[in-house]
Amino acid sequence: MINALMVDVDGVLVGGRPRDGRPWASGIEDDFGFSVEQLQREFFAPYWNDIIVGRSTLDRHLKPVLAEIAPHLRYEVFVAYWFENDARLNNGLLAQLDQQRRSGRRVYLATNQEHARAAHLMEVLRLGSRCDGIYYSAALGCRKPDKAFFDKVSALSGFQADQLLLIDDTPANVTAARASGWNAVIWSDGCTLEATMKNFEP
Repeated sequence: MINALMVDVDGVLVGGRPRDGRPWASGIEDDFGFSVEQLQREFFAPYWNDIIVGRSTLDRHLKPVLAEIAPHLRYEVFVAYWFENDARLNNGLLAQLDQQRRSGRRVYLATNQEHARAAHLMEVLRLGSRCDGIYYSAALGCRKPDKAFFDKVSALSGFQADQLLLIDDTPANVTAARASGWNAVIWSDGCTLEATMKNFEP
């Protein structure tokens, strides 16, 4: 029996810019004068792996990078832009998750996030009012698809691995969850929880 749903965020619950669903950084060259490729090369490639598992913080590395590639741009302004443009909620899925909670199942977010955006998701986007909690990589010190992520989440949740269902859009994460004893499904456009849950009913 499935007692708790573990729901991925990016690509499942949240999908890009609120106005059109495009990637959050699609307009940064027009808006700020530097390219996605620059940001990838100077920030994400060298620092993101440490940030996403909590070995470092967003501000420690992004502030000096912005000072170099966009000295006119304040860190706080750019982070607000980033988070506000990576915030298109999947309201259809949220409604389905509300129904699952009403039926007695727990719903948690299980996601690779750094601390600042995790707080933004729960507080500003108000996902904290739509779920029972969040398990995220920077707080756990490990990320999907590492086995440690699934083992820690299972232990912290209080449920057995086979009572958990991961909903994720990344095949590697689904494969790793199953290898750790979880149930797991790949989520894509057109999926519904009603149809998904029928596969796990006795």
